[in-house]
Amino acid sequence: MTKNEYETATRCGYVALLGAPNAGKSTLLNAMVGSKVAIVTPKVQTTRTRIIGISMAGPAQIIFVDTPGIFDPKRPLEKAMVAAAWNGAADADNLVVLVDSRRPPGSLDDDTQRIVEGLKSSGRTAALALNKIDLVPREKLLALTDAMTGSDSPFSQVFMISALKGDGVGDLRQHLADQMRPSPWLYPDDQAADMPLRFLAAEITREKLFLSLHQELPYGLTVETESWQDWDDGSARIDQVVYVARKGHKGIVLGKGGAQIKSMGAASRAELEKLLDRRIHLFLHVKVRENWLEEPARYREMGLDFPTED
Repeated sequence: MTKNEYETATRCGYVALLGAPNAGKSTLLNAMVGSKVAIVTPKVQTTRTRIIGISMAGPAQIIFVDTPGIFDPKRPLEKAMVAAAWNGAADADNLVVLVDSRRPPGSLDDDTQRIVEGLKSSGRTAALALNKIDLVPREKLLALTDAMTGSDSPFSQVFMISALKGDGVGDLRQHLADQMRPSPWLYPDDQAADMPLRFLAAEITREKLFLSLHQELPYGLTVETESWQDWDDGSARIDQVVYVARKGHKGIVLGKGGAQIKSMGAASRAELEKLLDRRIHLFLHVKVRENWLEEPARYREMGLDFPTED
């Protein structure tokens, strides 16, 4: 294939986004795609499963896989999330590792070191994206770059970006587009994500819960879309269940007189109506399911494999 033929032929491939919790992977995915396909909150472990987002760059279609943050898991849900991240990396053609550039430049944090060692042991290389550069002095960025790109580094190239503001995102996208192999596109060129609407709707509601609730409570709940009815007038009725792990959590989620759940439901409904461009009737139900973290069915609903003991 000549250079001209390569530049005009359709190309396609998968790119996994890896990083420690809260490195900014979901924000970068949304920036790459140009629309919201992954929920974003300041809390770690917001992303629980692999999210697929599709980005077009000329004749190249880049299929991004946003993975859960990689850390040292203790609980079953955490183990399932980390396993999903590594599985996403193993299946991808190319890798991007995001690092929060605000961290101290002298050494890697434990989670990022875990990713680096995992890449080395697998023989994979990755592009390194130092994120949130708008919040860090230039000299610190240079020191962090030096610390992460030694002679045995698994990083093939370094990009300095701000996923939130878009700085450097275009350069990273073009680099990845250039890595795509000649191939037919796997999705229509106007498709932004590959996920059921039921799942996306549940994720948006979970985002509102994470943003409104404090401390550890969000990590002990999950949201499932129980039913979706399309009505003749073009609107839809969506019934969702918020599962909490303890009886005491139900009252917190509901709030006094149901005010908390009404507020979160209104925020979720407004975003769904904007996203889907139709009227949405959203009904939230809060149920106590003390052992939901031990139920394989809940993991399947989240797109995760239930962890088994070694």
